[in-house]
Amino acid sequence: SIKMDLLHSNGVLIIQHLQRDYRAYQDFLNFMSHVGDPRNIFSIYFPLWFQLNQVVGTKMIWVAVIGDWFNLIFKWILFGHRPYWWVQETMIYPNQSSPCLEQFPITCETGPGSPSGHAMGSSCVWYVMVTAALSYTVRWKDKLAVTLHRLTWSFLWSIFWIIQISVCISRVFIATHFPHQVILGVFAGILVAEAFEHTPAIQTASLRMYIKTNLFLFIFALGFYLSLKLLDIDLLWSVPKAKKWCANPDWINIDTTPFAGLVRNLGALFGLGLGINSEMFITSCKGKNSRKLSFRILCIAASLATLQLYNFVKIPTHTEYLFYILSFCKSAAMPLTVVALVPYCVHSLMKTTEKKLN
Repeated sequence: SIKMDLLHSNGVLIIQHLQRDYRAYQDFLNFMSHVGDPRNIFSIYFPLWFQLNQVVGTKMIWVAVIGDWFNLIFKWILFGHRPYWWVQETMIYPNQSSPCLEQFPITCETGPGSPSGHAMGSSCVWYVMVTAALSYTVRWKDKLAVTLHRLTWSFLWSIFWIIQISVCISRVFIATHFPHQVILGVFAGILVAEAFEHTPAIQTASLRMYIKTNLFLFIFALGFYLSLKLLDIDLLWSVPKAKKWCANPDWINIDTTPFAGLVRNLGALFGLGLGINSEMFITSCKGKNSRKLSFRILCIAASLATLQLYNFVKIPTHTEYLFYILSFCKSAAMPLTVVALVPYCVHSLMKTTEKKLN
């Protein structure tokens, strides 16, 4: 406990330093925090990659969902505090002179702080993207191509680490994580992504396998929560702390609670399984049009545009259980739209156009 308090107090000094000396970069750091938001995986990265390479897109969803599930379990095990409430409750500072940490609209996460979900989600999905891009260049054999591959390797991994470091700094800057929490998140995300580099079975998974995986993840997480609750250990201990010490009550969002993330991810995985095993996917993405560049570009544009409309769909938060059910449905609709609905509509449109031209 003393060592952890010392680690936390050193982290607070780093946060104060960032908030004092990097004030000019506040907008950029807030932007990088949004870049690391796991929800961007489903609304931006996945639509782009799935239409370019279905194997990579499928892997991306699996990595994001399993990674975030492990993040939830780790959070429940590690009981990590967040800086913005820890400085208010710790007894390490004399005469109750706790440091003043500035809060922002995205500071007041309600779940435990270790490891960082943003850092973990960002590292795992960018690891998938970088390794996928490099897989195209590793096949080059001649001397010039090998040199180009090495340059590409250096460039892409440099970009990877620049993004991860920026996301980590941004999360520390807004006082929602201690430095050790974001570092742990980055390396945990890389481990999850690397594990899926050696798991080809996900590419041929049936709808039954998707449903079984969803049920296992949900039952394990719920069982873990209820088992500890029977032992009088409340895994939602962080929510009251967030509500008590957040500078603005309006910044508290139910979408950041542990179970909200679980439901969101289970919905996304179910939607992917439903889409990949649908007739619309087989008709559109396995047909002759799927090999056309114009088909893929139209699918990317239509998917990104359609998913942005989902942002305007606001789920009511007055009833918690209703929120979870609707959140699951909304999350399932997003990959289903990308995988089946949009490609099928684009396929039908191109087919109609070809008939008219003939």
